Amino acid sequence: MNNLWIFGFEALWSPIFLSMMILVLVAYFLIIGKYRSYIPHAEKVSKKQQFYFVTGIVLLYLVKGGPIDLLGHIIFSAHMTEMAILYTVVPPLLLLGLPNWLLERVIQMRGVRLLLSTVGKPLVALLFFNALFSIYHLPVVFDAVKQSYIGHPIFLAILFVSALLMWWPVLNPLPDHQTLSEIKKIGYMFANGMLLTPACALIIFASTPLFATYTDPQAWMKAMELCVPTDTLSSLQLTGPDFLGWIPVVEDQQTGGVIMKIIQEIVYGTVIGYVFFRWARREREKEKNEAPALPPYLQTKP
Repeated sequence: MNNLWIFGFEALWSPIFLSMMILVLVAYFLIIGKYRSYIPHAEKVSKKQQFYFVTGIVLLYLVKGGPIDLLGHIIFSAHMTEMAILYTVVPPLLLLGLPNWLLERVIQMRGVRLLLSTVGKPLVALLFFNALFSIYHLPVVFDAVKQSYIGHPIFLAILFVSALLMWWPVLNPLPDHQTLSEIKKIGYMFANGMLLTPACALIIFASTPLFATYTDPQAWMKAMELCVPTDTLSSLQLTGPDFLGWIPVVEDQQTGGVIMKIIQEIVYGTVIGYVFFRWARREREKEKNEAPALPPYLQTKP
């Protein structure tokens, strides 16, 4: 971490992005607090939901505005850590942190309705996110996007929206928008894990460096310009990412693939368990409510 300070505070902590995240949190607490009374049937938001949303925003800042984002431009394993948290951890936390009454108003927006009615359909969302993630990690695409001022933020924004849409069929709490039964949600998550495996396997089992961004000094320097001020970067006279003294490129690459797969498996497994136990609890309650009453002569008197 000490070596990263040479890039300056702005590159390391992204004050502008931090300000944006603080504004999002302020808006969230104003809506669920002071302004909740102006929304009909708006119930109080639980502490658990508030914890989920705040945790999601904090993680979003750390991986896109904190040191992990800068480090992800230098070593591939940090990049894959960023990807894993950004697309498999942050979206479910944000969705779980939004109350039903707020979600209902969000999905009434024309653009959101259009997305949900097209890309938000379970099969489409499943294929779209995993295809987009895999395409992004094709070496020719990855190097082009990583070195583009315009392409990089646009591609990552689209990928983040696709991740939210991918999680929607599983964690959507609105009764009128349920498209999958509990057992189908479990199958949906298993399919997600299977579709992500080829991209991770390609990276894990590659015996040579795949990405010029982490091997070619010129390509690396161009990628670094996306998160480090040009004048700061030119004054450092660095020759490449090897200044950090990290593990060899191929080992770093393989480590990144393993990190992505492990985090994905943990998160998906946790969500499968969450869905299963919620399903089991509902079935028990249903059976209890539907159980026939005992005849009078078998009922115990108080």
